[in-house]
Amino acid sequence: MSGASTPAPGRLETVRRFVNTLDIDAGTDALTSPGQLVGWLSSADLLTGTTGGGRDDLVHAVAVREALRDVLAANHGGEPIPPTALTVLNDAAGRARLTATLTARDGWRSRPSAGGVDGALGGLLALVGDAMADGTWSRLKVCVNDTCRWAFYDESRARSGKWCSMQVCGNRAKQRAWRGRRAESTP
Repeated sequence: MSGASTPAPGRLETVRRFVNTLDIDAGTDALTSPGQLVGWLSSADLLTGTTGGGRDDLVHAVAVREALRDVLAANHGGEPIPPTALTVLNDAAGRARLTATLTARDGWRSRPSAGGVDGALGGLLALVGDAMADGTWSRLKVCVNDTCRWAFYDESRARSGKWCSMQVCGNRAKQRAWRGRRAESTP
């Protein structure tokens, strides 16, 4: 569903864009090589220097991306984070050597001590922590359409958004439901 949703506020948009590097609906993935991963992390200001990434870094980054997608799915109903996602994200935090740093303006913030791709992914997780602290995290979700799962920022007053786009995925879901009701009522 690429590009249909409203950007998330501040640096949380970086997390949304990272999850959306895989467009399930279109069948495209922006992270298919270590070079693409390094390029994406650099363009998002998460990776500093000329540190290259390897195949293991790519596999790890994709696992982090999909774990974040699972966590965003849990944001729909305030469900617990799935255990497999917890394992992947806690491993990434450990590899990044996330530490709490006291700042003059923002209080305690997590920041990675590791460099390279591990540190960059830790920076991404620190953005998640910042969003949890400022209350914006629970509005970042993935589309409930299994053929989409595009990350979107839920701006609805009731925080009840389900689809990345009401015009596309919402409409598809409503049409399926209508056809199902019609089929049940037709003798």
